[in-house]
Amino acid sequence: MGVKDHREAAKGLGPLKGAVITVSDTRSAVEDESGRLIRELLEKEGHRVVAQKIVKNDIQLIRETVQDLLLQAIDFVITTGGTGIGKRDLTIEAVSPLLEKALPGFGELFRALSYAEVGSAAFLSRALLGTAAGKVVVSLPGSPQAVRLALDRLLLPELRHLVWGARG
Repeated sequence: MGVKDHREAAKGLGPLKGAVITVSDTRSAVEDESGRLIRELLEKEGHRVVAQKIVKNDIQLIRETVQDLLLQAIDFVITTGGTGIGKRDLTIEAVSPLLEKALPGFGELFRALSYAEVGSAAFLSRALLGTAAGKVVVSLPGSPQAVRLALDRLLLPELRHLVWGARG
């Protein structure tokens, strides 16, 4: 089967269910623009966000939250925030050990697309995608611009295909 065949098979999945985690020490639900944007973009495509949380930049808390969500009847988990290079940016360190398969092409493509928008600062992003427990796990930067770029250009066009592949 080729990519076209995979995408065609994945269409049969219908609407997907997922969770959104915002990683931040400062944001509240009212200020969570990126989490809200992820939800809006997913729902616009017919998918459902069945859990949405804000967690502090604490490696154990982030990891436990993702692990708990992976036990739920969902297809994907998307985190936003905590992917930079600061001391408190711990999402990648929390999520990476959970991944059974990493898909480095996502981060590479995301940074290439980001370069067109923000220039050389694009390489500071540690955006990540992989699979765990038969589900898709994505970690995005916290800026709304980065979220929109990742969802519009990369994730939404391939989300069903990713989930179909993760289910194996």
